Amino acid sequence: MRDAGYKRWDVHSPFPIHGMDGAMGLGKSKLSWFVFVGGAIGTLTAFLLQYLTQVVIYPTYVQDKPANLATLPAFFPVMFELTILLAAFTAVFGSFILNRMPRWNHPLFVSEQFTRFSDDAFFVCIEARDPKFSKDDTRKLLEELGGTNIELIEDDI
Repeated sequence: MRDAGYKRWDVHSPFPIHGMDGAMGLGKSKLSWFVFVGGAIGTLTAFLLQYLTQVVIYPTYVQDKPANLATLPAFFPVMFELTILLAAFTAVFGSFILNRMPRWNHPLFVSEQFTRFSDDAFFVCIEARDPKFSKDDTRKLLEELGGTNIELIEDDI
């Protein structure tokens, strides 16, 4: 499909296939950058909240220790926890956004053949939104590649 020039297509299989991302021409996910930014915002937020409240606004002196940036090690537990929390939230909501979820119903769900994908079948789905998509040409290409049970599924939306 990639070599034929299709851009909007996906593969469904009952088990993970090593190297499928490379074969589909997919690059590295942007999610790792979102998670990094979310974690960095968590660290910065925790530091600023603690520094402003414990050093600037209301200096807290404990056992005659100074109320300045030298007390930074005391901030580490809260900084760590907020980093993990915001990185986790960013991972969850970022994956929802990047996967265009939630989509409660997909046109493939009406196919009788698609119910087999989690059992014993391998499926290739080419979207009609693909610029190269043509009913006849796409069907012919799939037949040439050895496709069986080729089915056109139309979305009612």
